[in-house]
Amino acid sequence: MFISVWIAFLVAGLVGSGIPVMLWRFGQDPALASHIVLTRVTDVVRLTGFLITATL
Repeated sequence: MFISVWIAFLVAGLVGSGIPVMLWRFGQDPALASHIVLTRVTDVVRLTGFLITATL
């Protein structure tokens, strides 16, 4: 479980800092759209990590 949570935190940090920069470069407002993408990505990574850990 520790590895699964650690990977989820790592991905959340990378995506949370990368999405606003990418949206800013495309001319979009990062404050309006980044939280939707960040929430979706972290939920998918967290659930996948948990299921892989449970399977192993």
